[in-house]
Amino acid sequence: MTASTINKGDSSNGDRSKASVLNQKVLGSRRLSNYWWATVVTLGATGFVLASVSSYLKVNLLIVTDPTQLIFVPQGLVMGLYGAAGLLLALYQWLTILWDIGGGYNEFNQEAGTVKIFRNGFPGKNRRIELENRIQDVQSVQLTVKDGLNPRRALYLRVKGRRDIPLTRVGQPLPLKDLEIQGAELARFLGVPLEGL
Repeated sequence: MTASTINKGDSSNGDRSKASVLNQKVLGSRRLSNYWWATVVTLGATGFVLASVSSYLKVNLLIVTDPTQLIFVPQGLVMGLYGAAGLLLALYQWLTILWDIGGGYNEFNQEAGTVKIFRNGFPGKNRRIELENRIQDVQSVQLTVKDGLNPRRALYLRVKGRRDIPLTRVGQPLPLKDLEIQGAELARFLGVPLEGL
């Protein structure tokens, strides 16, 4: 999550006033690791499919090995099924990257007195997720840290009458130092306490 602040200055005296809008870009599924794994799964699944077709046609379609020696039933057939399953998984990964699932922004506007949370979702009825609240309804910024096999480090916005709203990206946890800095900056900007430290 990257943050940028937009300052609006007073033109009469040349002094800059307090920042009135804070924008935070939230990284979705367009991460380097997702590109890497989608590519690896695509290449591996394609290899399995080509091995299956090679064993059926008895024509070598691969560079690194000769699958024509495989018996199509059951070896070649099973490799084809693995390859098809892998290609479906790769298709899913590439589509999440294309649609940038989870990507969006957080906008905190003191002039308008609003908080906007926007995220991209899967195509369909709820393709775009947009939440809008008043800044006066924000009670605190919550920092959640859970270590172990499935670590979780996230910032949440605690709003009256709503469940806690996640502000950070899903997936790879942010470094604790960066999370604390972003949480403190946001709490100071909104004038609310930072909880969970």
